[in-house]
Amino acid sequence: MDSNLKREIMLDNYQEPYHKGLIDDDSYCKVNTSSKSCIDNLDFIMKKNGDIIEDIRFDGEACVISTSVSSILIRKLIGKTTEEAINIITNYKNMIDEKEYDEDVLGELNAYDEIYKQPNRKNCALLPEIAIEKLLGELKDGDKNN
Repeated sequence: MDSNLKREIMLDNYQEPYHKGLIDDDSYCKVNTSSKSCIDNLDFIMKKNGDIIEDIRFDGEACVISTSVSSILIRKLIGKTTEEAINIITNYKNMIDEKEYDEDVLGELNAYDEIYKQPNRKNCALLPEIAIEKLLGELKDGDKNN
C-alpha cells in the first residue's frame, strides 16, 4: 500500500471516526484502555446479538493512530461472529508484531503494516485491539448479550 494512501486512511479515520460517541444502554459491555506513553484514554462499548457483534462504539481522547485504528477495526468487526472477529484481531496483532498474517483479512488495517518502525507507536496501534479483545472475552464468558 502506497505511503500517501496509508496517511490518507489514517487521517480520514482520525478526523471523522466511525462510531465515535458512547450511548447509554445497559445491554452494552464497557471497558477502558489507556496508555502510559501517550494521551490515549478510550472507552469502548460492545453489544452482541447471539454470536454476532451488533455494535461497537468508542470515545475519549487519543492520538491519530489509536483513534484511526479504533474507527477501522470497529467498522471491520460489526456484523461479524466472535470467531471471525478473533481471526481479524489475530491477523492484526500478528502484523503489528511482525509475524506472519493474512493481509486480505485486514483491508484498511494494512495501513499500519510498518508501525513496527516506530516502536513507541506500537502501543497506540494495539490499544483498540486490546479493548475489543477484552470485550469479546467478557461477552464470551456469559455476559447478558451472549
